[in-house]
Amino acid sequence: MKTIQILLIGILFMTYSFSTQAQVSVNVNIGTPPAWGPSGYSAVDYYYLPDIEAYYDVRATEFIILSNGRWIRSRNLPNQYRSYNLYNGYKVVLNDYRGKTPYANFKTHKIKYYKGYKGKPQKNIGVYKVNNSSSIKANKNYKSEPGNHGNNKKDKGNNGHGKDKN
Repeated sequence: MKTIQILLIGILFMTYSFSTQAQVSVNVNIGTPPAWGPSGYSAVDYYYLPDIEAYYDVRATEFIILSNGRWIRSRNLPNQYRSYNLYNGYKVVLNDYRGKTPYANFKTHKIKYYKGYKGKPQKNIGVYKVNNSSSIKANKNYKSEPGNHGNNKKDKGNNGHGKDKN
């Protein structure tokens, strides 16, 4: 009888231990929009970047770029876009697309959101920092200016890395 009691206590202890461990949760910020992303959206899957005809996958934190006829994913923009300023460039929010191939609609996006396209004014989630460590004062939101895409000689853009390195 005593052996059965010990066995039952052991099983209860293991069950309690397992259920306690099962209640531990992990909170990981997968899919957090980048600082250069437009503010005001609660659910974002992809951005289309008309000026460079590329996509950004918010959940995977990767750019999707057409290269030699193939769509490739990369954490950074390719060298040819090193002077492109993600904070100033217009971002089309594609929050109605599910799946991993937003470029399946590329022909439509390319026509509808042509290079130089500007929809409604956007404010970025974060503040854009100029390379000399002085930041543009915008209280947490930097309003992109029409026509300014990192072509100013003082503005080095993001050096093709998709994130501000300062």
